[in-house]
Amino acid sequence: MEKKILVTGASGFIGSFLVEGGLDRGMQVWAGVRKSSSRKYLQDSRIRFAELDFADSVRLEEQLASHKAAHGGWDYIIHCAGVTKCINREGFDKGNYQATRHFIDSLQKLDMVPKQFLYISSLSVFGPIREKDYTPILETDVPQPNTAYGVSKLLTEQYLSGLEGFPYVIFRPTGVYGPRERDYFLMAQSISRHVDTAAGFRRQDITFVYVKDLVQAIYLAIDKQVIRRAYFVSDGKVYNSKAFSDLIRQELGNPWLFRFTCPLLLLKFISWVAEGISHITKKPSTLNSDKYKIMKQRNWQCDITPLVNELGYKPQFPLERGVKEIITWYKKEGWL
Repeated sequence: MEKKILVTGASGFIGSFLVEGGLDRGMQVWAGVRKSSSRKYLQDSRIRFAELDFADSVRLEEQLASHKAAHGGWDYIIHCAGVTKCINREGFDKGNYQATRHFIDSLQKLDMVPKQFLYISSLSVFGPIREKDYTPILETDVPQPNTAYGVSKLLTEQYLSGLEGFPYVIFRPTGVYGPRERDYFLMAQSISRHVDTAAGFRRQDITFVYVKDLVQAIYLAIDKQVIRRAYFVSDGKVYNSKAFSDLIRQELGNPWLFRFTCPLLLLKFISWVAEGISHITKKPSTLNSDKYKIMKQRNWQCDITPLVNELGYKPQFPLERGVKEIITWYKKEGWL
């Protein structure tokens, strides 16, 4: 029988690739979207749509009840919906923790709990740890998030793990990049304009995961039917702070480059000013106190051994291959 899967946040960068991943595997894929969501990357005629309003818990329950009456539930839910940029801490709490809690409460109330509830969390739940010896963050470490985003993700993880018998699987990806993503694109755009910036002078070990490798990891968890488990996700390698920009520059034909290392104190001040402006304009800023703390963090190594051993995860996109793909895509789409 055809597996039915719901991908929330389907109109977003990661969500749109998760939808494609389900279609590639012959599943009946439902894209969870808001009424106002762009469907630019959801054009496949096989995609079915479920309008879900995570900002309104009453409305969300009504939408789920209506869907159940018309179509039944789902075998699997990949919960990718959430917020990454907010004006204040309350926005992250409401958009990530509270929204997910209301979603799960409604699923339980309506008897719509799937076989697996796969939640996209973040490596940020652990915060700046192991920065003295630069060793990989382990699943046994105690999370110490120092960002509002990380705290909201950790609260959600704790809620999931506290639900007796609930079939969750948590993924904690490091920096996810790929086509359609805009934050890393800003770096490529800057380098194409001959400017590259770095944060702080101290050693920084960075990790990445290409979006298609994250998709691979999530569908492996469905194949293996694991539950009540959490995994870090990266490409298994560690890079220095210049690796990403060096590869972008190479793919752009090695343009001349002015490299500027911004002292952390100056970066903190700029972030503070940008955040102040966002409070006035009521529009989230790309640079803010949360982003500053992320850029300040020196150790992003994480242990993916459980993911490899338990699920058979084999990353296909080391940074060199991934950067080549995104630059090709940016050029094809006219972004560069």
